[in-house]
Amino acid sequence: MITQPYRIYVERTEAAKNMARFYAMEISGSLFGEVCLTRSWGRIGRRGQSKMHHFESEGKAVDLFLELMRKKQKRGYRPRISLYNSH
Repeated sequence: MITQPYRIYVERTEAAKNMARFYAMEISGSLFGEVCLTRSWGRIGRRGQSKMHHFESEGKAVDLFLELMRKKQKRGYRPRISLYNSH
């Protein structure tokens, strides 16, 4: 069982390079008691690719989650900024 939700969605866009990419990760439990880290990536607006990693403990999944997030931040990925109407 997962003690808390782990989910993130980040984007990297550079109009000059025609770059519009997303990267998403989520840690969840499987029906068999394993901990799963699912990650998806690709061009914004497209389906993209995905990969699932299975772990025996939540701690190992969180370690990979944080490592991958640090790498994405170094490459320029940032959380998506939502614009809400203040009225």
